Amino acid sequence: MKTRLNCPCGEYITGVDEDDLVEKTKAHLADKHPGHDYSRDEILFIAY
Repeated sequence: MKTRLNCPCGEYITGVDEDDLVEKTKAHLADKHPGHDYSRDEILFIAY
C-alpha cells in the first residue's frame, strides 16, 4: 500500500491509506497547482 508522495514543488504528502493519500494529493493540487489534475492511478504511480 502506498501512503507517501513527494510533490515536485517540495511538499511531502502522507495518508493513512491510498484513498486518503489520493484525497490529500488532489486537495494539494487544487490549492497549490490549479489546472493540474491527476487521476488516482497517476497519483499512485508516483507515490511510494
